[in-house]
Amino acid sequence: MAQSVGIKDVARAAGVSVGTVSNVINRPDSVASETRARVLSAIDRLGYVRSESARQLRAGRSRIMGLLVLDMGNPFFVDVARGAERAARDAGLGVMVCNSAQSAGEEAEYLSLFAEQRVRGVLLTPADATGRNIETFRRHGIPFVLVDRVAEGTTECSVSVDDVVGGALAVRHLVDAGHRSIAYVSGPPGLNQVADRRTGALNALAEAGLGPDALRELPTERLDVAAGRDAGARLLGLADRPTAVFCANDLLALGVLQAMFAAGVSVPDDLAIVGYDDIEFAAAAAVPLTSVRQPAVTLGALAAELLLEETEAETASAPHEHRRVVLQPELVVRRSSLSAR
Repeated sequence: MAQSVGIKDVARAAGVSVGTVSNVINRPDSVASETRARVLSAIDRLGYVRSESARQLRAGRSRIMGLLVLDMGNPFFVDVARGAERAARDAGLGVMVCNSAQSAGEEAEYLSLFAEQRVRGVLLTPADATGRNIETFRRHGIPFVLVDRVAEGTTECSVSVDDVVGGALAVRHLVDAGHRSIAYVSGPPGLNQVADRRTGALNALAEAGLGPDALRELPTERLDVAAGRDAGARLLGLADRPTAVFCANDLLALGVLQAMFAAGVSVPDDLAIVGYDDIEFAAAAAVPLTSVRQPAVTLGALAAELLLEETEAETASAPHEHRRVVLQPELVVRRSSLSAR
């Protein structure tokens, strides 16, 4: 595992004393501008971050695990956090939960905070589609596990759900019910989960002999109820409105359902709806929502266990072997998709 960069490394790279580096960090005005610029350049080049918890950690290792999710307003991620917290607690650790709010900028800030606090490791659902935040964080040498995301092109562990299968389950169900024109309320296109669910939907259409034009995509900037209501309004404005809609998560589906109710459109008779995640609110909706269930608590627990295995391997003789765990989704059929066609 890569070693974290310390103040001595910065001093050596900048050709100054440790005291000078400390002054640049704590009392920059006391250092000559040329020397200060040289030290700051070394800090940036090496990726050094100040360890606020260093004094507490001198006696041992951090007992905190970081968890950074896309949206803590989504009950799916609350369940992921529950699973991670349970596994961490069993190992005598705590969890610092942070919310990127689907923002690459906020994700970068929280990853920097985790590095500064020298957490034991991090569970991460990436918001940055470019992968730059992960590359920056990797140089700190802190183990991390990707959650709800396959670790493609990386060597880290990951725990995810097969979203291609999940998308196919949703649309195959709608096709079997007689629907031949389906909308996909997809969420931000940069998210891998959104793209994989769309791929699964197209696969199910192809199986039924239908082309990709049978799927009308309605992208949204966010994955929340308000974005679902907006997509529902756009759906209502289509001249050749599809007879069914598949939503990338349940919050979007609940928003679409609200928009249909407000417009007097009957669900499922005039429009069938299928969501994704099977959050608790799906079954409790005015029209109980058909949804693709993800084992969120299990996903969080397994991710935490993989992270614990990796951090424990640091002091063990056998090296840690990175793994990609892919869980299978399940279709839960309720009234929102049971129209007679």
